[in-house]
Amino acid sequence: MFLVTGANGQLGNELRLLLSNRAVYVDKEELDITDSEAVKNFTSGKNFAAIINCAAYTAVDKAENDEKLAQLINVDGPRNLAATQIPLIHISTDYVFNGQNFRPYSEEDTPNPQSVYGRTKLAGEQAVLQTSDTAIIIRTAWLYSNFGNNFVKTMQRLGAERSELKVVFDQIGTPTYAADLAAAIVQILPQIKTGSKGIFHFSNEGVCSWYDFAVEIMNLSKLSCKVLPIESKDYPTPAKRPFYSVLNKNKIKQTFNISINHWKESLQKCLQKQF
Repeated sequence: MFLVTGANGQLGNELRLLLSNRAVYVDKEELDITDSEAVKNFTSGKNFAAIINCAAYTAVDKAENDEKLAQLINVDGPRNLAATQIPLIHISTDYVFNGQNFRPYSEEDTPNPQSVYGRTKLAGEQAVLQTSDTAIIIRTAWLYSNFGNNFVKTMQRLGAERSELKVVFDQIGTPTYAADLAAAIVQILPQIKTGSKGIFHFSNEGVCSWYDFAVEIMNLSKLSCKVLPIESKDYPTPAKRPFYSVLNKNKIKQTFNISINHWKESLQKCLQKQF
């Protein structure tokens, strides 16, 4: 039996579909991971084979003025889960990097987060590695699905309401379909080695800008909204975003024998489920 935290989010919902009754699913109402006693009491005597931590404070701009809560959820929560010494898969982010690379980031590249969100997620990674005996950290990027709020759903909503939209073209990365990440996690679970710890990168294959992503969403959704490219400086946000955060996925593919779909293929799959 597995434990999935943050189970009402995008990734948690995709894991529900795949793991079904092989896991216990909790969100903050059932288990406050920031409360170490609550975590200890909830997990003791349950014999969970692994914990998959999908819980996170992900409101990137809000975090700039809410560092205390971001710290609690992104650092203290993972530390509390790691302290149970149950094997842990913890989800992290491309925002741990400054985005000034000229080639895809590998797990060996030095993190240098530029936002409160990125800093707290990096601190969460470090807390897990320091506390847990057995842990896998998976950094991902640009997550979307048919659940919750995300860029794909926002573009579809705005695309149906407006004749044109402006989207930044100078932030480059790779979208990740949460169903693909969930499938990778399920493939990793039986391969977890007791006493091993490591960081891995996962996103879909390929590279695009947010502008390219938006154009493809409009095309596949058959929306006539015109997407116009703009620079990041023309769309200022409280949190600084990485300009380039493509992730190198060789390590996760080789270690766990995982094959990864191209982002366009996965986007199409996601949108087909809506109809």
